[in-house]
This record gives sequence, structure tokens and C-alpha cells, in this order.
Amino acid sequence: MESPIHNLPALFKQLGLPADQASIERFIRSHSPLAPTCKLAEAPFWSPSQAAFLREEILEDADWAEVVDQLNVMLRG
Repeated sequence: MESPIHNLPALFKQLGLPADQASIERFIRSHSPLAPTCKLAEAPFWSPSQAAFLREEILEDADWAEVVDQLNVMLRG
């Protein structure tokens, strides 16, 4: 099994968000739980460019898809 190419702090940096552990935890706490019917990229807290990035990465099953899935799970917990 291959290691993921990107990690959660790298995803937060890619999205233009603070990427230290405390900031990531604060983001998850403040935006959880995401409604079961809401797709991650359609959550109201993303900017249009952040939403587009998340949508594209999942649709293309790109390098970022695994860590985007991880964020999705964390926001629903």
C-alpha cells in the first residue's frame, strides 16, 4: 500500500487556511458536524475557489482525493 502523497496540513495550506495542528482542530470543531446531505465542496464555509478545488480533486480521484476524503470524514464526526 502506498503512502498518501499529501497530508492534512498540506491540504489546509493548499486551501489557503492556517495549517498548524491547533488551527486544523479549531476549523474542524467550528464547522462540524456537516449535514449528511451536504457534499463537502458545497459546504457554505468554502470560498468559490476552495469549493472548486475540493470538487475537482474528488471527481478526478486526483492526488489530493485521499486527504480530501479524510477531511470530509472529520467534518462529519
